[in-house]
Amino acid sequence: MRMNRYHYKECGLDNIIIEGIDILEDADGEEVIHIPRINQLHRIIAEAILRRPSRLSGKELRFLRTRMGKTQAQLAELLHRDVQTIARWEKGEVDMDGNAETLFRLIAAEEMAIDLGADVRTVSRWSIVQSGPREIVISMNENGSYRLKAA
Repeated sequence: MRMNRYHYKECGLDNIIIEGIDILEDADGEEVIHIPRINQLHRIIAEAILRRPSRLSGKELRFLRTRMGKTQAQLAELLHRDVQTIARWEKGEVDMDGNAETLFRLIAAEEMAIDLGADVRTVSRWSIVQSGPREIVISMNENGSYRLKAA
């Protein structure tokens, strides 16, 4: 059976919707959500976050950092900040400053081989736009591949 819309919170973000996800039944007869190709899904989420012209939330920063395989200490070194600053950003206690966010987006895109489709000036402008996190909607087609539908 296919579920029309699934609110995918398991990745640590509150605004991810997957359309067309399969619902399976386990050995006990309980319904379980089957999410194949997690790496492909998380890459599409990362691309959507990095390309969206709005400030990164703390949860988005944490998602991207972990997707990059970096610790808070490693990210702090890359951005020339202390570990506590990274932790405060991720907890949403303080916003990342625009310069650090721009540098982070560029480093993350490079490390994950994501084409931002924008020059540095444009990416810099994305880092100051104030807007709340919109839904990122990803659809899964019949062969189990994902595609970004809306961000």
